[in-house]
Amino acid sequence: MDESETSVSRTADNLDAPARAEWRENAQGVLPMELSIGNQVRLAHRALQRYLQAKVGPYGVTLGMWYFLRALWEEDGLTQAELSRRIGTMEPTTVSAIQAMERNGFVERVRHETDRRKVNIHLTEKGRRLQARLLPLAVDVIGTAVEGFSQEETELLARLLRQIQANIAARTREDSLYDGDAESLLDI
Repeated sequence: MDESETSVSRTADNLDAPARAEWRENAQGVLPMELSIGNQVRLAHRALQRYLQAKVGPYGVTLGMWYFLRALWEEDGLTQAELSRRIGTMEPTTVSAIQAMERNGFVERVRHETDRRKVNIHLTEKGRRLQARLLPLAVDVIGTAVEGFSQEETELLARLLRQIQANIAARTREDSLYDGDAESLLDI
């Protein structure tokens, strides 16, 4: 194995700044998984999702429902289109989630009073009661994720993740890789 292969095989744990620079020069298109920000974010997201699902699942809530419930707890009575934009999903996905939440008695659809084309999604009493039970569980999940972090580190992590989102949204707009609503790419 030559020296460039050795530097590519190093782990993130033992790469100092000069070694990272050397790795970048010699990587020749290879990005070790432990150095990939995208991979690390994906793995962290999957771990958070699994843990959150384990916490909210016993209450009949799937991850698909969770994000919509969160949006409705913040502002009840949103339309399907508004929910789609807030959560960042396509409308067919939103419709499926709303149907599942309706079947579980968490929400109900109500025709808009003045614009009959619109349907507003309202929490039922059962859906509202879930907030008091589930939000503390979500707080616990996040607390577990940032265990050992200082308040400053936690705030820095959130700020850096928002900056990653902003960077990608800006580049996506520049590269015209989005299908219309650039604001849905950046929900900060």
